[in-house]
Amino acid sequence: MYRKFKRLLDILASACALFLLWPLMGIVALLVRCTSEGPAVFRQTRLGKDGKEFQIYKFRSMCVGAEKTGTGVYSGKGDARVTKIGRILRATSIDELPQLVNILKGEMSFIGPRPPLTYHPWPLGEYSDFQRRMFEVRPGITGWAQVNGRKEVEWNHRIELNVWYVDHMSLWLDIKILFMTVFKVFTNADNENTVATVQVAEKEPVESVKK
Repeated sequence: MYRKFKRLLDILASACALFLLWPLMGIVALLVRCTSEGPAVFRQTRLGKDGKEFQIYKFRSMCVGAEKTGTGVYSGKGDARVTKIGRILRATSIDELPQLVNILKGEMSFIGPRPPLTYHPWPLGEYSDFQRRMFEVRPGITGWAQVNGRKEVEWNHRIELNVWYVDHMSLWLDIKILFMTVFKVFTNADNENTVATVQVAEKEPVESVKK
C-alpha cells in the first residue's frame, strides 16, 4: 500500500516542484550554456526499477566527454573537468533538479537507491541475487546509502544499505532520509570521492546495516 501512496506523493510533489522551480531551472540552464561548451542538461544511461535502463537527467557540471578522460567516473576535490558553475551546482545539489522530470515520468522517486551506471560498479549480470534486490523499487534522488556515507561508502556496502532500505521502506523512514539529506546538502558532507569505491569483495551481505 505504501508503494502506491509513495508514487502518488512523487507525482504531486514533482509536478509542484517543477511548476515552482522552472524559473530557477531556466536560469541555471542558461548559465551552464553560457559558461562552457555543450548542452545544459546531461543525459546518462542508468539502471532503474527491475534493472531496466533509463536516461537520467542532470544539469551538466563537467566538460563534455568527462567520463572518458581523467579519473573516469570518479571526481575528487579540485577535478579540472568540473566547470566553474558546475562546482556550485554540485555543492548545492542543484545539478539534480532535472531529475524531477524523471520522477514525473515514473522512472525515479524522491527517495530510493541511487541508480547505478550500466557498467559501474559492475554490469547488471554480475550483481548477486541479494544485490539485485535493490532494483525492486524505483531509484531515488537521495536514499539510505546517501545519508550514511554517500560517496565515501564502498559499493558492496552501499548496495547492502540499499537492500536494507527496500526491506524497511516506510513513510517515516523516507521522512527521516529527507531531513538527513537536507542536513547533508547544507553541510556538503560526503560529496567528494576521496578513494576508489569499488573493491573486489564477496557480493553477499557480511554485516548488519541497520542504523
